[in-house]
Amino acid sequence: MTKSIEASLSRYQLSEFDSAWGAVQRGIEKESLRVSPEGSISLRPHPDSLGSALTNRYITTDFSESLLEFITPANTDIDECLGMLENIHRFTMQNLEQDELLWVASMPCPLQSDAEIPLAQYGSSNIGRMKTLYRSGLHHRYGSLMQVISGLHYNFSMPESFWQPFREICGSEESLQDFRTSRYLHLIRNFHRFSWLLVYLFGASPAACKCFVQGREHSLEEFDDKSLYLPNATCLRMGRLGYKSEAQKSLFVCYNELGSYVECLHNAIHTPYPAYEELGQKQGDEYLQINTNLLQLENEFYSTIRPKRNVASGTRPLDGLMNEGIEYIEVRALDLNPYLPLGIDAEQVRFLDSFLLHCLLSDSPECNKDEFFEVANNLTLVVEQGRDPELELKREGKALKLRDWAGALIEDIEHSAALLDKSHGTSAYSNSVAAQMAKVKDSELTPSGQILKDMEEGQLSFFDFSMENSRKIRDYFQQGDLDQATVSRFMAAGERSIEMQEEIEEADEISFDDYLTAWNEG
Repeated sequence: MTKSIEASLSRYQLSEFDSAWGAVQRGIEKESLRVSPEGSISLRPHPDSLGSALTNRYITTDFSESLLEFITPANTDIDECLGMLENIHRFTMQNLEQDELLWVASMPCPLQSDAEIPLAQYGSSNIGRMKTLYRSGLHHRYGSLMQVISGLHYNFSMPESFWQPFREICGSEESLQDFRTSRYLHLIRNFHRFSWLLVYLFGASPAACKCFVQGREHSLEEFDDKSLYLPNATCLRMGRLGYKSEAQKSLFVCYNELGSYVECLHNAIHTPYPAYEELGQKQGDEYLQINTNLLQLENEFYSTIRPKRNVASGTRPLDGLMNEGIEYIEVRALDLNPYLPLGIDAEQVRFLDSFLLHCLLSDSPECNKDEFFEVANNLTLVVEQGRDPELELKREGKALKLRDWAGALIEDIEHSAALLDKSHGTSAYSNSVAAQMAKVKDSELTPSGQILKDMEEGQLSFFDFSMENSRKIRDYFQQGDLDQATVSRFMAAGERSIEMQEEIEEADEISFDDYLTAWNEG
């Protein structure tokens, strides 16, 4: 039931919610593996027609040369944001070679070993070699299989017009920069408390190819002779087999204030780690990793959400955060939905906006170690058992059924949806929240539930299911042409990116050895 605007204002202790404040900005980064028509990982280099992966603002690569990443600019209009993502997809599909496909699942295609996964290449410049070396370090530290898991990153920020009035409402005497930063940290703390809900609602990786766990300990069950799964799993990508690091378990990253967050990561970047020291920075004349510390770079810290700020190339992200504060947040807990051409749709975007606004406006007590590990355990339980109707989570040490907590939380999020509806003169945000409540009542409506149902009914392995949907989405993007203006825009961006890479390479004045030394000492 849609909440009244009066009730929603009261919920967040607001006297008003100006319509201009609803103009939230979002940008989407989407990863997808390039695969052959037969479903094996592509071993072909990044297509020249897509420009330079180092400098193209729309199309780059992530860990692997085969792992494409599509980037939309920040946009206040949901349809325009998704339209840009669709255009990037369509342009890319038209420029892939050898009838390659984009793999629609978050868990990767069949892979026999780390050795067949090509590292992303960024040219001969110092910064380009650094990016490849960072990926080499990830390969040696964690293995490459984990690094080709795909997902969506959702970048979110409130409009500039929101912050000054909101600071006045809150009675804060902080500078506007410090206030904005503290409220984004406020959002992040709540996000961690409630992120299990997103994993339940949108998790789409309940199964994987058997080869993914070859030589690794796991608790997965056999689905068929090619596939493993867990009957009530939601998002294996976010679990023990996905973005997890034993080395990072010791890190207690606190989001109570920016200084402690930066200090924690700064220390991790500068603290040697025995296993990585044993590996060594170099083997002969070949670099293996950027350094032998717990983290090579800030980005190596695995988290479901990150505070972010745009910084100039070559500037450390932590320095940018400390000097200028948090500019936006990046949600990193989202699977690709294999049923959707873009892996995401407008309904999900509206729920994400409502969820994040709720996290921003609701009370957010400071966290401590006990809560930190309680939250981490809740996430693991939902990853592996989320669709079990009897599953219990912990909230402040007390057991609570997931279904009960999820239902209450979604009813609460209806308040932020009502504010966004009011801002946009629509009911679409409330409708998106109502659609998620239906998933709480019936777990088969979740993407993970639908996937396992379709695999079971169709007697499809994870590979067969993923290939079938990859071909469907290829066919979708092959229907209809891009207008010439859009084609010209992407071609120009690609051509300019190649020129920019060449300019960067020509501008280098020191050797890579000296560049790397200076970076590690900086």
